[in-house]
Amino acid sequence: MLESLITSKTRLKLILKFFLNPETTAHLRGLATEFGESTNGVRVELNRLTEAGLLESSQKGRSINYRVNKKHTLFPDIQNIVKKYLGIDEIVESIIKELGNVEIALITGDYAQGIDSGLIDLVLVGNIDKAYLQQLVEKAEELIHRKIRTLVIDQEEFAKLRDKFEKEKTLLLWKG
Repeated sequence: MLESLITSKTRLKLILKFFLNPETTAHLRGLATEFGESTNGVRVELNRLTEAGLLESSQKGRSINYRVNKKHTLFPDIQNIVKKYLGIDEIVESIIKELGNVEIALITGDYAQGIDSGLIDLVLVGNIDKAYLQQLVEKAEELIHRKIRTLVIDQEEFAKLRDKFEKEKTLLLWKG
């Protein structure tokens, strides 16, 4: 659906990358390499998004770093659209409501870095009905056409892995 509204594939990739995880920063060459596209094509779209005020740029040495402008009036709306497009909102709502005692829900891996790889890594902390989780995951995968890999841990295990999660980019979905 979003592809029909945003006809530039490069612009769509940039919007997904920056709006999925607003802490993401990136530079032109890194984005071109990640997307497998020319620097010119990426530069044009970065300039358009920056001129629209959706991205901010800052000079760092010889390169320019880009990040989302969280103060833009459309930021929350675009971020919600991105989450709906990726199906994250549906996953969170359906999982949290029925799973038991979910204390924390995180997305790690590619999606936390703003990369739509087709595999969503979901970490759930709490006392969770794993059989029901599997049913929900299967349904969500059909809805969003992406694979979901889950890790269920308790608070004690989470405490041991906290440093790892803090060093990696993670996207906090829920905290009870």
